[in-house]
Amino acid sequence: MKAISIGLLGLGTVGSGVVQIIESHQDKLMHQIGCPIQIKKILVNDLTKERAVHINRNMLTDNPEDVIYNPEVDVVIEVMGGIEETREYLLQALKNKKQVITANKDLMALYGPELLAVATENGCDLFYEASVAGGIPILRGLVDGLSSDRITKMMGIVNGTTNFILTKMSKDGSAYEDVLKEAQELGFAESDPTADVEGLDAARKMAILATLGFSMNVGLEDVSVEGITKISEEDLAYSKKLGYTMKLIGVASRSGDKVEVSVQPSLLPETHPLASVNNEYNAVYVYGEAVGETMFYGPGAGSLPTATAVVSDLVVALKNMRLGVNGRSAIAPQYPKALKGPEEIQAKFFIRLHVKDEVGVLARITNLFAEYGVGFDKILQLPIDDKGASEIVLVTHTASMAAFEQIQQKLNDYEMVKEIKSTYRVEGENMK
Repeated sequence: MKAISIGLLGLGTVGSGVVQIIESHQDKLMHQIGCPIQIKKILVNDLTKERAVHINRNMLTDNPEDVIYNPEVDVVIEVMGGIEETREYLLQALKNKKQVITANKDLMALYGPELLAVATENGCDLFYEASVAGGIPILRGLVDGLSSDRITKMMGIVNGTTNFILTKMSKDGSAYEDVLKEAQELGFAESDPTADVEGLDAARKMAILATLGFSMNVGLEDVSVEGITKISEEDLAYSKKLGYTMKLIGVASRSGDKVEVSVQPSLLPETHPLASVNNEYNAVYVYGEAVGETMFYGPGAGSLPTATAVVSDLVVALKNMRLGVNGRSAIAPQYPKALKGPEEIQAKFFIRLHVKDEVGVLARITNLFAEYGVGFDKILQLPIDDKGASEIVLVTHTASMAAFEQIQQKLNDYEMVKEIKSTYRVEGENMK
């Protein structure tokens, strides 16, 4: 039977994995689709560069039009990264009736709705499973596996770099700068790690998850973001002392018709399944009204894991081609965007204070929390090296974000409070 031809935009780590899987799994792919798959053209920056996979040099090009406008190319797979230029390439590919597969989280977080609309207008598929969690099939799990359920919350570790760093800091007592350098040497972190360590990478992924899970157009600007650069060794030590593990957690939750999406360092009970997700691994915990709790776990990055998700999307697109149903899978969001305000966001909180070592300080602080109706789950008070000072660590019962922010403002005004050292949310516990 006639082969289906593929055009690749990019031949880096993921692109090389895509080529490897298509070539080595040809029998399985042909069995599933019913015809051969061949790679026709590959866009690269440097035609002379040595590649991680053996490739016919005649297949390489440095002209994107050789892929996008090639009449022999049926499907365009984008694994080159970038945003604005890449967006134009994919728009043109869709307008030229090419099916499109992408692993580009940045692009989909910013321009996903636009690209999906153009795909539908032109009767094309646009799939992006690899954009969120590498080899973990979380998007298809939400769209297909849990399509009959109503998702109320998604909570996960969706950035391998920060998870690797926090694992090493927590388990080995290593300093942040040392672990970051190790992550860069191992290829888990970029030379400029800002997007990872400041939470931006995870925020883009959570925006995509929230959009699909809640059928609501959630943009990157709707995600509250905080990275891991301010986490101290003391914070990690207190976390462990109180029975918690520190993770960079992405949360997307829905109550009624309103949602909250955030990425921030959070404390998890050591017994929670996400607490045991270590190093570069990712996991997403999904709460559904009917199914209850499920967890998707696996490698969140890497050549072959990510390429597996890309080629899985390719298989779906090619099956749709054989059935003549491309462009019919995208569903417009069902609900208008409605975000929770601080008074509607409920959570438990960790707060660490340096205060004057005087009689009645703890009582005055607890009275302040009581004024806002906030009780405590755990309290620690310890002396510190600073003469005449002590450290108070509190874990609250469930409170509104608005109340907690107001309490912090009042604490900053108290002469007896030297400094609020740190605050974190506590996730994964039964709220009370």
